[in-house]
Amino acid sequence: MAKERRRRQPADEPSQGDDGEMREHRRDKKSKKENPDPVLPSQIKNKEKRSELHAKLKREKKALKRKLARERHQAAQRAVDLGEQPSEKKVPRTIENTREPDETVCLPDDHELFAGNDADEFNAVLKQQIAPNVLITTCRFNSGRGPAFIEELMQVIPNSCYVKRGTYELKKIVEYANNRDFTSLVVVHTNRREPDALLIINLPDGPTAHFKLSKLVLRKDIKNHGNPTSHKPELVLNNFTTRLGHRIGRMIQSLFPQDPNFRGRRVVTFHNQRDYIFFRHHRYIFETKENKIASKDKKAKTSESKSQHEKQVICRLQECGPRFTLKLLTLQHGTFDTKSGEYEWVHKPDMDTSRRRFFL
Repeated sequence: MAKERRRRQPADEPSQGDDGEMREHRRDKKSKKENPDPVLPSQIKNKEKRSELHAKLKREKKALKRKLARERHQAAQRAVDLGEQPSEKKVPRTIENTREPDETVCLPDDHELFAGNDADEFNAVLKQQIAPNVLITTCRFNSGRGPAFIEELMQVIPNSCYVKRGTYELKKIVEYANNRDFTSLVVVHTNRREPDALLIINLPDGPTAHFKLSKLVLRKDIKNHGNPTSHKPELVLNNFTTRLGHRIGRMIQSLFPQDPNFRGRRVVTFHNQRDYIFFRHHRYIFETKENKIASKDKKAKTSESKSQHEKQVICRLQECGPRFTLKLLTLQHGTFDTKSGEYEWVHKPDMDTSRRRFFL
């Protein structure tokens, strides 16, 4: 009888081992249904639902970040209470703090550098022996945003005037500027109706710096911009630390008068970061604000007696424009000469591949 029952079983019926595999497969399906993969905002086609999900994920991420920071703070506080030394804060690895040591970085006790400053080409202007006088011109075909940029550049640099280039060669313009006792020549180059380069020539004997100009924002395009006055601005130069950066900083400094008028509250900033020079033009404003402070007197009955007013002076910045970024391409001895000029420094393409080394 047992043999007949075995014969009657269908051939495709799963055995005991196959039955266990089927159970595991069903269990995996249930777990997948209970914990489905999270839906990403990019998978949602509806714009409103996609933005709602994105905002929700952003809030959750911020909440998790605050929670982790709170836990770290509590752990450090517990370690201090127990007399233990808290764990060191992790410093993020950035391009700035992984910079390779550079031999050309200027040190405060470098007497050779400061002795060389007394003999360089910018010494007469920076020691106020000569007043800076800047001539601004353009390339031969100037159009688009070039004229508007030059107009705002003349408001930034005091004692500057504009001369139309026409068909004259740049050597003729340099000769014209030397005959009229100009100390610097600034040439704005435009390409496809957009300013894309800046040439600064120190007169009468150079040097000449060629900058790539990018990310230009004119004053009219800056939200809540201010209008600059005719006062002489304060000049701020940041992070020009190497020998090359020190020389470029002195060249930029020679464009501006060395006796700023602080009543005008104008500030011109050249900030160097990773060999990019960011230009900003601000005007700072002092305002007096009244802050309500709750009094500690519990017997005070009226709301006026409970709250006290404290006057506080607040300083805020108002951008005047323009806003642009410079990158040094070449630094040449003497005035502009492309054929027989000798270059002090030239930017090469392989310099951009090493992100840990900077030259300014």
